[in-house]
Amino acid sequence: MLATVFSSAVVGIEAYPVDVEVDISNGLPAFDIVGLPDTACRESADRVRAALKNSGLPFPSRRITVNLAPADIKKEGSSFDLAIAVGILAASEIIPAEVLRGRIFCGELSLDGKLRGVTGILPRALCLAAEKSKKAFIIPYDNAREALCARGVEVIPAKTLQDVTAFLKGDLAIAYEEPAQPQKRKETKRSESYPFDFSDIKGQFHAKRGLEIAAAGNHNVLLIGPPGAGKTMLAKRMPTILSEFIFEEALETTKIHSVAGVLLRRSALLEKRPFRDPHHTVSDAAMIGGGSHPRPGEVSLAHNGVLFLDELPEFRRNVLEVLRQPLEEGKVTISRVSSSLTFPSRFMLVAAMNPCPCGYFTDPKRECHCSTMQIRNYMSKISGPLLDRIDIQLEVPCLKVNEITDGTCGENSQTIRARVEAARHRQYERYQRDGLLANANLEAKEVEKHCQVTEEAKRFLKLAIQELGFSARAYHKCLKVARTIADLEGEKDIQAMHVTEAIHYRALDRNMWFRA
Repeated sequence: MLATVFSSAVVGIEAYPVDVEVDISNGLPAFDIVGLPDTACRESADRVRAALKNSGLPFPSRRITVNLAPADIKKEGSSFDLAIAVGILAASEIIPAEVLRGRIFCGELSLDGKLRGVTGILPRALCLAAEKSKKAFIIPYDNAREALCARGVEVIPAKTLQDVTAFLKGDLAIAYEEPAQPQKRKETKRSESYPFDFSDIKGQFHAKRGLEIAAAGNHNVLLIGPPGAGKTMLAKRMPTILSEFIFEEALETTKIHSVAGVLLRRSALLEKRPFRDPHHTVSDAAMIGGGSHPRPGEVSLAHNGVLFLDELPEFRRNVLEVLRQPLEEGKVTISRVSSSLTFPSRFMLVAAMNPCPCGYFTDPKRECHCSTMQIRNYMSKISGPLLDRIDIQLEVPCLKVNEITDGTCGENSQTIRARVEAARHRQYERYQRDGLLANANLEAKEVEKHCQVTEEAKRFLKLAIQELGFSARAYHKCLKVARTIADLEGEKDIQAMHVTEAIHYRALDRNMWFRA
């Protein structure tokens, strides 16, 4: 007997349909899976055999051939277990073949017949939503909330293979029920969901202002200062002032985390923007993504969020250089002999570094013991093209005595975030027709269209190009930052004061100490 069960696979962050064809014929008992399966996929034979027997369902002692079509695309993972088991039951006439129409099956089977969650359910659900002929999605219970994010899909979450069999026979009704919440649990505000706040940081008002502008326009930031100045504290509080996700952003980011397998169990759409802070020993493949079966890297996991690189010069040169393309284009293309995959990677880079190996080159109270050659070699780890792609460069000096001992706190994250949200709303309305979300995403033509400056502001920009040697990219980035400052002030046109403040945030262009 022959039975066909519909399933789905993921390539990159997109899903495509897979037909699981099961044929049971006479001959010596065997279980073959064909259609370019990987090791985990081939091992489905052992899992399915044990799951069927331990669930009290018959397993045919005949020759079983499973074909995963299309056969010319590599299949990987354990998500075909459920479809193969259902196909065997249908080919054995345990369940009627007509009940399989319009339904897609995904899930991993344990040896006792329980269904375990798998990665990449959201892309599969979105692919199913685009299919007019298929609307029911039978998946493990742990993946139900994730699948429900795709609108127009009937989600049927099951806990065991027995439940799936009874449902297909018409003996059991399955519906998703939200897990019971503790009675004492109270709804918390977003500001209370973080263990830290901007009010924890004393002083550093200049750096706080720069980070507020960066959050409002999604600009890249570099923090430069001696040890203990508060660079890491400032960076790790960035998520508390970022704007809320819009639905499209949350959906795309959740897809990436689902494929990478880092989505929390029984999670729905991500509610917080991602904050990734890889250690400086990270490899270029882990940063950019890759592998024999390419997976998203740190730059993609930080999509629509923050990628924080602490101690920037300590990262290997090749790791830093691979950031140049995603910073400029907002995507990463990973090419292999058999295929080429593209992952979105539009993130905000927040980097921190010392001005020299010992860290005290710019500290007026502590002596620096680094030679000119040591400082030059230290700074040369960061290439000029990479620095040119950083919009805001902030010097973070050591705190003064009265700032350390003073008990007063600055503005809290909620107050700053309110201004950021207002500025992002202005940008969203302005760029709605262009499909953009933030000022940092503007291309050259769009900069000329949306960044209108006064005559006085033009004079300041020309002076900056002549005296500071701004490149064309630095000029455009300065205009984008000025546009964000104007949005924070509620101004339609860019004034001279907005341009001067934006120029002030190009610390490495103004100060040549880093070239020693």
